[in-house]
Amino acid sequence: MTAIGNFKPAGLAALAAVGVLALAACSQAPSGQAQPSQTPSIAATQSTLTASPSPSASPNTSATVGAVVEGFPQQLLPLMTGATVVSSSFDKASTPATAALVGTVSAPTSAVIDFYTKALEGQGFKAVPGDTVGGVASKDFVRGDNETVNLSVVEASGVSTFTIGANVAAESAK
Repeated sequence: MTAIGNFKPAGLAALAAVGVLALAACSQAPSGQAQPSQTPSIAATQSTLTASPSPSASPNTSATVGAVVEGFPQQLLPLMTGATVVSSSFDKASTPATAALVGTVSAPTSAVIDFYTKALEGQGFKAVPGDTVGGVASKDFVRGDNETVNLSVVEASGVSTFTIGANVAAESAK
């Protein structure tokens, strides 16, 4: 299952510094076996990014660095208390609507997983069995037949960097 692998290029532009982490944590081979992951250093996630428009980008796609992008579905994907936003993106016009958030927080991986598991299960998502992909903490959630969320977390020196991405029906992205 790939929960955030279906983002359009413009949605991923702001996530470039952690894109390797996000894609590695979210990708699985068709056999269900995890693909090996390459985990970038935390220093890579702290670099300054400048997003450039993509010719194939939807005019409804927006992304930003260091803040929650305007219109982001914060009820669907709330920001964990104490977390700092690294980047975010949102495209409500695509089918399904796509949203992603990258953040850091001074909390253990388990606290990040617990926070988002409770938030998503409270909205009717069900956790899919499995807790890691290639050594990276990763949790997938599904709701209905076509709504998915993936959360991946890497912890270093007491700071957890997390990526959460959702592909949901447009009416769910509020």
